[in-house]
Amino acid sequence: MDKLFKTMPAVLRAAGASDEVSEAACIAAWREAVGDGLSSHAVPLRLRNKTLVVAVADNLWQRQLEQMRGQLLFRLNSVLGAAQVRSIEWRIEPGTVTRARKAAAPDRKVVNDYRVPVELLQAAASITDVELRRAFLAAAMSCVQRLENSEL
Repeated sequence: MDKLFKTMPAVLRAAGASDEVSEAACIAAWREAVGDGLSSHAVPLRLRNKTLVVAVADNLWQRQLEQMRGQLLFRLNSVLGAAQVRSIEWRIEPGTVTRARKAAAPDRKVVNDYRVPVELLQAAASITDVELRRAFLAAAMSCVQRLENSEL
């Protein structure tokens, strides 16, 4: 993953003034810039006019992150290799943060001690309903295990 972020400045230069690429790069770079701890409490939503809109769970997180604004901007722009973000706007959206947390955490009951392919986790991440995601992962892993056992 580090290699990907090291190429980010070159990708942004090659894309020119593409707003879509800048937005995608900022959202992807957020977790790298702020770390796992903060990224589970603050979810980037969009980039508009060099302002990154970030959802937070409550006003406590909003105040705490507001105090870190300068540091977060520096880190984010360092990862991006350019001043792509000039400001951060905090929005209190607890539902958005909760959904992002659930999507980012693999369902440990399904995983057990068997390795879940990344493609399945990525597909499952877009399923917001917890029970449906659990059923999807269970069915998909059952299929993968059957295929692997038949190849032995």
